[in-house]
Amino acid sequence: MVLLAGMSWGCGEAPAASGEMRAGPATYPYHITTTTGMITDIVRRVAGDLAEVEGIMKEGVDPHLYLPTRGDVAKLSRADVVFYNGLNLEGKMSDVFVRIASAGKPVFPVTEALSETGDYVMTTPLQHFDPHVWMDVRGWIAAVGVVQRKLSGFDPKNASVYESNALAYIDELEKLDEYARESIRSIPQKQRVLITAHDAFNYMGRAYGIRVRGIQGISTESEAGVKDINDLIDLIVNKNIQAVFVETSVSDKNVRALVEGARARGHKVKIGGTLFSDAMGRAGTYEGTYIGMIDHNVTTIVRALGGEAPEKGMQGRLSDVAY
Repeated sequence: MVLLAGMSWGCGEAPAASGEMRAGPATYPYHITTTTGMITDIVRRVAGDLAEVEGIMKEGVDPHLYLPTRGDVAKLSRADVVFYNGLNLEGKMSDVFVRIASAGKPVFPVTEALSETGDYVMTTPLQHFDPHVWMDVRGWIAAVGVVQRKLSGFDPKNASVYESNALAYIDELEKLDEYARESIRSIPQKQRVLITAHDAFNYMGRAYGIRVRGIQGISTESEAGVKDINDLIDLIVNKNIQAVFVETSVSDKNVRALVEGARARGHKVKIGGTLFSDAMGRAGTYEGTYIGMIDHNVTTIVRALGGEAPEKGMQGRLSDVAY
């Protein structure tokens, strides 16, 4: 069990961290606004009935490219607390966060705070931070701890409620982490290669022992060149890889180019399924939760690459179409 009390995560936060010094919200439920669905889900679980949590990015939305609407800015401005990912995931929203934080709003980037742990947050060879921490369930457990501490600082009289909610949720996440670990381990070693539309799965690769290659870089703003695609076709053919994967929030054209390129060289590779990368599934579905998102990804990957996983996933709840 992860111990939440006494955690310190202060590095890299927006200037409005002073919001933790407030006496608490004026009324309940108070209002929290979040960016991505993954953050919305964990904040809801930790806040419970004490807050209404509204996310501004829905299913299928690419946060790398997302431009906030006037309505989004109004929601962020009206909120009592704001949580966002950080590490430049929502790069086109940076000015909005700075402006709101400068006005005294408690604004918290949940993953930048994790950088205080030293080498946890991954970087590219060009030293760009990789923001996709949620792909390692242990990383998202740490993010739950960040949310718990920030809400306890904002609303100290309910700190015990936030801690209790966080610990109950972490217990579920630890089971998810073990499912991912055991299932991916069942993939034959030579087939343990995950090829996707963009580099969103490196934390998963590091955590669960699977080699990861993305056609585009960490941000979907980057463009894949002909050489990038040809290099991956070489890998697919030479390693006899049987499946590649598309993503719900990224165009599938480059992945389909891999399939066609491999076919032209006499190797048949299939699209193994659609993965959730920067956005969760449709609201109201199991895949529209963080646990369901990861369960779907792990189960889809494992079954397509020759491992063993239940058809309906860890909890038997996966749907046929959730995006």
